[in-house]
Amino acid sequence: MNSMQTADSKLRWLWLSVLVIALDLGTKALATAMLTYAEPVAVMPMFNLTLLHNTGAAFSFLAGADGWQRWFFVALAVVVSVVLVIWLKGLKREETWTAIAIALILGGAIGNVYDRVVHGYVVDFLHVYWQNWHFPAFNLADTAITIGAGMMILDIFRKPATDGDDHRSDHS
Repeated sequence: MNSMQTADSKLRWLWLSVLVIALDLGTKALATAMLTYAEPVAVMPMFNLTLLHNTGAAFSFLAGADGWQRWFFVALAVVVSVVLVIWLKGLKREETWTAIAIALILGGAIGNVYDRVVHGYVVDFLHVYWQNWHFPAFNLADTAITIGAGMMILDIFRKPATDGDDHRSDHS
């Protein structure tokens, strides 16, 4: 790889993944230190800070399993992270939108896998609700993953396919 290709490498977006990880772990540490488990702290109407521990996946999927899910989700996150880095490295110069999306998902995945390895659960503390309906608690890693996935979905609709070619390019 020559210096021109290195300068254009989408791996430069890994700083965004590192930022997501730092903000995620920092806010989880603050929530753990300042909140009492399962006791909501009202911030504004429809939004609380509520410290919870999620042993499952998104929306507490498999949280009631016997414990095998911890290492399953760790292994899955590691494999997905490797695939994301390889994908990021292979992006073309003009695929900035996709690079940002991948960096957000990667940062979120690593933030949550850190929790699973160190604590055995993911620390969640952001709690949105409407009257008696409560959205499952989440964290900044989940937010980054959701934004990155949303960007990828939007990307499908924002870029037309070229003549018979399914490869699309960003112009950002």
